Amino acid sequence: MKTTKFLLLLTFLALVSCGEYQSLLKSDDAELKYNKAVEYFEKGDFMRASTLFDAVATYYKGTDRSETVLNYLAKSYIGQKDYYSASEYYKTYVKTYPKGKYVIESKYMIGYCYYLDSPDARLDQTPTYSAIAALQEFVDVYPESERVPEANKLLDQLTNKLAYKSYLNSKLYYNLGNYLGNNYESAVITAQNALRKYPSTAYREELMLLILDSKYELAVQSVEEKKSDRYRSTIDEYYNYINEYPTGKFRKQADRVFNESKKIVKD
Repeated sequence: MKTTKFLLLLTFLALVSCGEYQSLLKSDDAELKYNKAVEYFEKGDFMRASTLFDAVATYYKGTDRSETVLNYLAKSYIGQKDYYSASEYYKTYVKTYPKGKYVIESKYMIGYCYYLDSPDARLDQTPTYSAIAALQEFVDVYPESERVPEANKLLDQLTNKLAYKSYLNSKLYYNLGNYLGNNYESAVITAQNALRKYPSTAYREELMLLILDSKYELAVQSVEEKKSDRYRSTIDEYYNYINEYPTGKFRKQADRVFNESKKIVKD
């Protein structure tokens, strides 16, 4: 019985709230809409908040409150996990108020929204590149900002994601082997390019081992006149790996490749 009464009360309150919201949408009182939008925002009802803030944005355009409305709008879309729309409102703010009171925060948040929108490494990384560009610009323009350490952490995460994507591409070439061409060579080139572009990546050791394994497979499957040179190249790559990772997690695997290559070169 108590549960039924509670559910009826919730239904009644929801209907009252919905009726109030519908009345607000029809109202011409911009001040009332703004105040209610702030209330909805503070309660976490970001969809209603954004709708009402959007409704009064034109009314307050050119006034001191316009900055605050734009800021609330951007945050409301973040609350809805619509990071693209949030970034667009932050960009509008920066363009409209280049010396505004929220401009530093907005420039950081543009990059942060792109960061939140950055997809899995297997997918298209356009938002990731946009996030890196925006956050790097923020760090360069506002080096004294308290947000710089956090921006640098995000930049590290984003560049690591791009490096990981390169690693996945290299691994794919390696797994394809000789299917429709010599994919081991493509694996080597892709991994080497990743190391040049992201020298401090957390996936550096994985990339170096992949180069070693790919060069070994190239040597194994080479025509006779190319075998010796390619095994020597594999041995050189082994030394590159152990010089950097003498106790690396792939040392046993690297040693196996080295020993097999050394037998051929010795012979």
